[in-house]
Amino acid sequence: MKALNKTKAFNKYSVATVFGAMAMATAAQAQDLRVAWYGGNWGDAFQSCIAEPFTKATGIKVIPEIGTSNTTLAKLRQQKGQPEIDVAFLDGGISELADADGLLRPIKPDSVPNLGNLQKPAVYKNGSGDNFAGGIGYYSLGIAYNKKEISKAPASWEELWNPDYAGAVVIPSPANSAGIPFIVFLANIWKTPLSDLTPVYQKLKKLDVAAYFDSSGAASNSFQSGEAVIGAHFNVGAWGLADKGLPIGFSVPKEGVWATDARVHLVKGSPNQSGAEKFINQAFTKESAQCLAKNLYLGPAVKDVQVDASVQEKMPWGVNGDISKLNLLDWSEINKLRASITDAWNREVVRK
Repeated sequence: MKALNKTKAFNKYSVATVFGAMAMATAAQAQDLRVAWYGGNWGDAFQSCIAEPFTKATGIKVIPEIGTSNTTLAKLRQQKGQPEIDVAFLDGGISELADADGLLRPIKPDSVPNLGNLQKPAVYKNGSGDNFAGGIGYYSLGIAYNKKEISKAPASWEELWNPDYAGAVVIPSPANSAGIPFIVFLANIWKTPLSDLTPVYQKLKKLDVAAYFDSSGAASNSFQSGEAVIGAHFNVGAWGLADKGLPIGFSVPKEGVWATDARVHLVKGSPNQSGAEKFINQAFTKESAQCLAKNLYLGPAVKDVQVDASVQEKMPWGVNGDISKLNLLDWSEINKLRASITDAWNREVVRK
């Protein structure tokens, strides 16, 4: 009988221990922060420039959720009401869609005081006056090219149609956040009304491409493998390849480039709201902005950030430039065209 009582006591103790351990594990897990961000060198930079100093200061572990802006938006839509993601990085344009879908929570100065560090154009407000996003850096889409194959920097977007580069060109598809804005940008520089983009589609159909890329990483891979020798690519990706010792250059054509920014957002109903706000507060520091400028060549959205001369020349606005020099598109206009452009792309460009 005594042995039985001992067994019961042991079992009670074991169960209590197991449940206690489970509770501790759950509590620890609740402290983790799930952050959706981009892959490749973008994710590496976000990890070193934002996540690591955040974890060092708070002890909260950051779990990356890798994907493009479109992929992250799809996840947020699927998880609406019961999100697993706490913080989401999204590009301009996709950011507005997430806000319109009610997926975001306002970023408030009292809980994210470093919001005040941002330059005015980098604080995004919706129709209700809520701050739904904050920019963490600007980048531009220009022409990347292989300097071994092309000795002179391309001076015009028309160079993509040069017969010498047939079959070795890359441009973004609508699956990439740059794809639809790129079509609108081409329409602008070719004086084509957005009400009828047929001339743009017809010209793109004639372009002999190696690939239509869905992500910045895929574009970089095409240049790295030699599949592409020229194409539309971001300053971030092009200079990143050059830093690895590859013969890649980046050109700002005479018609100009278009630019946008990467933005950070609080997910509505996120499991770790307090941690999410602390993380975003870290993202809006001068230290993180300087780090992102150095590692990604993102134009700082934070006020009064100084960068080295070697970094300045690789900024999206060039030497001695600033946000005011960027060709920023009207996202409300572009978002209205997303469905029709994607449909036309599939019908008139991809199907040759």
